[in-house]
Order: sequence, then structure tokens, then C-alpha cells
Amino acid sequence: QDFAVMFYACQYAARVPVPLPAAMHLGGRDAYVRHWRQLVRDCDVVAAFAPPEFIEFLRDATAGLSLALTGTMEEFMALDAADGLPAPPSPDELAYLQYTSGSTRFPRGTMIKQSAALNNLKEIFNHGFHLAPDDRFCSWLPFYHDMGLVGIVLGCVATQRSVDYLVSRDFAMRPRLWLKLMSRNRGTVSFSPPFGYALCARRLRPKDAEGLDLSAWRVAGVGAEMIHPDWMQQFADALAPAGFNARAFLPCYGMAECCLAVSFSQLGAGPRIDRVDGEQLSLHGVARPIESSDSAVKSNAFITCGKPLPGFEVEIRDEQGRPLPDRRCGRIYLRGPSVMSGYFGNPLATKEVLSTDGWLDTGDLGYRVDGDLLLTGRAKDLLIINGRNIWPQDLEHLAEQQPEVRPTDASAFSIAGDDGSEIAVLVVQCREVDPATLSSLADRLKQAIYVEFGISCLIQLVPPHTLPHTSSGKLSRSTARKEFLERQSVERLRESPRYLVSDGRGARPRNTVTAD
Repeated sequence: QDFAVMFYACQYAARVPVPLPAAMHLGGRDAYVRHWRQLVRDCDVVAAFAPPEFIEFLRDATAGLSLALTGTMEEFMALDAADGLPAPPSPDELAYLQYTSGSTRFPRGTMIKQSAALNNLKEIFNHGFHLAPDDRFCSWLPFYHDMGLVGIVLGCVATQRSVDYLVSRDFAMRPRLWLKLMSRNRGTVSFSPPFGYALCARRLRPKDAEGLDLSAWRVAGVGAEMIHPDWMQQFADALAPAGFNARAFLPCYGMAECCLAVSFSQLGAGPRIDRVDGEQLSLHGVARPIESSDSAVKSNAFITCGKPLPGFEVEIRDEQGRPLPDRRCGRIYLRGPSVMSGYFGNPLATKEVLSTDGWLDTGDLGYRVDGDLLLTGRAKDLLIINGRNIWPQDLEHLAEQQPEVRPTDASAFSIAGDDGSEIAVLVVQCREVDPATLSSLADRLKQAIYVEFGISCLIQLVPPHTLPHTSSGKLSRSTARKEFLERQSVERLRESPRYLVSDGRGARPRNTVTAD
């Protein structure tokens, strides 16, 4: 509640609000404070506010900086009221700064104009999922995340709809509370990144669906990261007895640089899967469709993210910037009325991604089929091993299928070897400590990766909470790679054992198990 009050107070006062992440999965207290301090300095903050449980972090982060005020909501309300209000902001003025998730680099402050935010809200509700008069929203999404900020804080006020809110940390600890809230209040619309659905499916017991009624849930939005078809199916299967209809799933694509949403899949159709020839895609960038029954061909499955919202143009381009036809994989470029003005205080970074004629280089890879957009991954995350393009999420998904591994507990990337070749690495969080179980898991992973992709892969098993995540909960592969290299040296890796077991902290592995 305090967040929403302060956000709209900034709007009334013609100030630019900047949501900061309120999640302590950034590496502990000191790293958290350093992260906040970097963000505060990056966006030239003049005043900063936090709830009582975070105020000491904020005071430490702003110590020595020239801020007019650092305090709580109560301290702000105790100030003398100003006389009158500034003039309402114009459409071309900034509505807010939204920091990117920082999954491949330090977060950047996207500048979103008033007109851009209003346009995106209008298209989301009118064309994305066709807002109904009796819709009731339910959410656990953090307000500093673009999906929570635009979809909930802005969306519910813009549409004058109720929202039932579950604090994000409560969802993380007890994801069933989300489902109970949807059931009790007959929620009709709720969005989540894929890992939210996966977490629910993983934690649900057979009897948990008893007593739930999710038949009113007509829009189960899913986006913000790569969508695994298996996760959606597991969630739907687990909650079918509670009346959940898999056709409620609404895959979408977007990013902070476009306010929130760019495209939505077809409402009421559920996840539409495009299964393609894995060899053709990996070697030639061609998404050749195959039948799901064709087990003789290695395949990749991608979820359709639908057609762009009105006003958006989307192009798939090759490395030379030339537009590609349907079913050719390349870099996703887009242009439209909700694209950011640029990155705050960073003209060089803006120039890297935003052309003078308004085209945004998203940094994502994908292809199109009959106007529909399909996302295949991040360009910076792509592994190129022996001339083959391998998506990290494919390696991670193989790990997550093992009983010892939970969703988002694996990170894949590549490192350079002494001879210039790339070495595939898979770091897996594992709660097991039994050496025989660890050995079995590593062997299964190495075998599965070799069978599926024909490559060798170094497996590192680490304790829980080792892998780094962004403020929005996304896995940060670039940081995982950096921390991995800090733990080991490439020279030692070249004398690769079957797998490594690391304590996740020191420069040396706690225990190295050599191959027989």
C-alpha cells in the first residue's frame, strides 16, 4: 500500500518515481546495499523512501549522498504540506524509471514517458486479454518488476478493478497461498513468470487441489522469461481437479524497454507449441516444423507468444541487420509507441540498442510464423559449441527433469578454453550430500547432454542458494559464469574430472571427484 501511495504521490507532485528491488537474493546484506547504492547514484535520486523493515538498508545505501530526504512513509507524512500542486505532466514527460532485470548486465534505467505507459496499458487490456466487466485481479508479483508495476499498480487504477495482493515473499515460501486466494475470491486474471507456475506444481501435493475452485480463472498470463511447455502442463495437470482450464494460459512477450507487453498469444487457446527440427535450428537457424510423433528427429519445442499489439512493428534480422523470412531464427527488433525514450544517463547504452528511426534491438533471439512471434533465447546467453548453436535453457531443462533438481536450480553457459574453443558448463544446485547420489546425478546429466546434443559438458554441483538471480527472480547466467570462473581456473577445468562439487564460496572446490 505504501508503495502505491508514494508512486502516485510522485505523479501528483510531477516527480519521477524509481522503484528499487526489495528482495534479498542479491548475495546477502552487503551486496544488497551496494546494489541499491549503485542504483541510487545511477538515477540521481533526490529523495528515497522505504518501509521500516528496509529503512536501515536504504540509509546505508544513501550514506554520504546529497539526498534531500531518506526515510519511511511515516517520516514523509510528518512533513509540512506544500502549497498547491504542480501542473499535471504532459504526455512527453517521464512517468517513471524502470530498471531492467539485469540478467546479462548491470540493470539500466529505462525512461518511460506518460504517453508510452498509457498506450501500453490501453492495448494490454483492450487487445491483450480483453478486460471483462467482472474481472478481478490477483497477484503476488513485486511492484518493482515491470509486470507488477504496470500490470498491477498502474493497471488496476487505470481500469478501476480490484486486485487481491499476496506479498511476494509469502508466495515464495508458500505458493499454495496464491491458489487459495484465487479460489476464495473467485479471481479471474493473474499473471506470473513461468517459474511461479513451476514452483506451484512442484510444491503441490495430490490432496492440495481438494477444496480449491479455480474455474473462474480465465486468464493465466505467463511471460517475462522463456516458457517451458512441461511446466505449464505440470501445473495444468495438478490443478485440473480444482477446475483450472489449461486454455486459460496466455503466453506473452515483453520487456521493461517497451513498458511491459509487446505481444499476446490467442486468448482462450492455451499454450500453442511449435516443435521444430533441432539439428536444422542449431546448425542453420531454420525452424523446420516436425510432427510431435517423429521421435527419430531431435526436436526443440517453443511456445507461441502471439501477434504484436496494435502499433508495434516486429522484424527478425540476421547478423548483418537484414530482415529474415518466416521460420528463420535471428535477432528480434521492434518499434512502437510504448518503446522507451532511452536509458537514463547512459546515451552510449541507448545508442547500442535504439536506432534514430525508433527500432529497438531487444537482444532476444526468435522467429516468426504467420505473424506470430516465438522466442528462442537471449543472444548473449547462446552457447556455440563445435559450430552448433545450443540454447542454455535446453541444458538447464535437462537438469530440472532430474528428481534431485528443482526449477531454476541450473545455469548453463560456456567458457573459453586455452585453445580458443568453447567449453559447455552446467552449474546445478543440489540439496543432496551423499557422494553416490551426486555421482549418479552428474553421470546422468553428462549422458543426457551427450545423447541430446552430442557435446561434452562440465557439470558442477553446488549447494542451494549459490546461483545468482536478478531482483525480478530471473537467473543471471552472466553472473553465474563470472562466479564459476572465480571458483575454478580454466587450466584446472581442462584436466576435467567427471564433475566438481563446490561449496559455492571459495576459489577451490570443496571436493573434486575424479573419473574412474
